[in-house]
Amino acid sequence: MAEFTREQLHAYLDDALAEAEMARVEQALRESDALRRALRQAMQERDRGEHSLGAIWRRERLTCPTRENLSSYLFQVHDEARQEYIDFHLQTVGCPYCVANLADLRARQKETEGQAKERRKRFFASSASYLQVCRDPKKP
Repeated sequence: MAEFTREQLHAYLDDALAEAEMARVEQALRESDALRRALRQAMQERDRGEHSLGAIWRRERLTCPTRENLSSYLFQVHDEARQEYIDFHLQTVGCPYCVANLADLRARQKETEGQAKERRKRFFASSASYLQVCRDPKKP
């Protein structure tokens, strides 16, 4: 169990570890009763509403760039220091949230105009339907 820290277990629960590290934790969980107990304890801490600085930092993803910043990163319009930080966050830290956001932004760049129009149409239709239900919840 000493092989994994409490912080690593919390990162595992947040799906915030690199793929190789996630796989290593999962393998160890299969083999270690002590590690499974430690993971259950970490989950109970969350259920109680852990309010440590580290927990708030992880939960709110305070070091993650915004989606707008990731878009600007793609176009390389940030100053050098900001570009380097985002690159570090993506490449070295391997933040799964930001990597997924960046992949989505890249996919959006490759959309044809027709695909973009269709996506906007679907969003509008689902939003209009949702707003109608909010206005009159008795309607199906």
